[in-house]
Amino acid sequence: MANDVSLFKSGALPAYLKNIELDAVTKSLAGGGTQNKRISIRGNVFRMISGGKEIAQNEDRAMNVVIVNAAPKVSRSFYEGVYDPSAVAPPTCWSADGVAPDKAVENAQHKNCADCPQNIAGSGQGNSRACRFSRRLAVVLENDLEGDIFQLTLPSQSLFGKGENGKLPLNAYADFLSGFNVPITAVVTEMRFDTDSATPKLTFKAIRPLTEEEFNTCTEQAQTPAAKTAVIMTVSQTDGVKKLESKAPVAVVEEPAQDEEPKKRESKKDVPTPAPKKDLKSVLDEWDD
Repeated sequence: MANDVSLFKSGALPAYLKNIELDAVTKSLAGGGTQNKRISIRGNVFRMISGGKEIAQNEDRAMNVVIVNAAPKVSRSFYEGVYDPSAVAPPTCWSADGVAPDKAVENAQHKNCADCPQNIAGSGQGNSRACRFSRRLAVVLENDLEGDIFQLTLPSQSLFGKGENGKLPLNAYADFLSGFNVPITAVVTEMRFDTDSATPKLTFKAIRPLTEEEFNTCTEQAQTPAAKTAVIMTVSQTDGVKKLESKAPVAVVEEPAQDEEPKKRESKKDVPTPAPKKDLKSVLDEWDD
């Protein structure tokens, strides 16, 4: 299957096919719906999903991508009952902005997320919260920057925390880059599975800066409908879920995870004076060391 996928990468296609839209014939034969593409991390394997069907796997521990877009807020989703990977169902309650339940939710657990009983430590398995955090990204593959845009939904343990030994969760990774005034959209990012985690958890590391030409390509990708759609997925677009009337954006969490509430930022008076900025190449060389 991997060989079949390589046949249709942008670099292997004739120039006239690289940015062509699907025609009505293809859409009809494919089921008529939008063929959303995403990367699943279920079972600690990078799985390429298109139109709800798995089309390829990458069993390497790491994958290089460029992050071209991200949902503006951390989402929340609550699934009633015990997690069952074989039972695909929409969440009972969800919030696209992490502040209040979506208007389409029929069984809202509370009027706001902060005071919700499902947001209390111990409401989930062990000391976890029953309502889980997640965030949606739009990424392109390093070796196919002009190609498909994939949605990636990250669970809370891939988002929060400090990280160590160069293995950073997404928020800490973004903070690291911003400290050097480097946009996350301007570097090739390595996503790597944390093999010490019992459930799928990704850490992030900058591999190299993009060339100017590559950066321009990725900037254009970020403006495409696919990149914008990838971060506002709906319940009815979730793989295998019975179609709902709601078109409200929600996060899809594939695996249960220990949630860590985002910590309040330190006040400015407590923040140490930053060290002089270094160029990105020097930063990446030190990180590798």
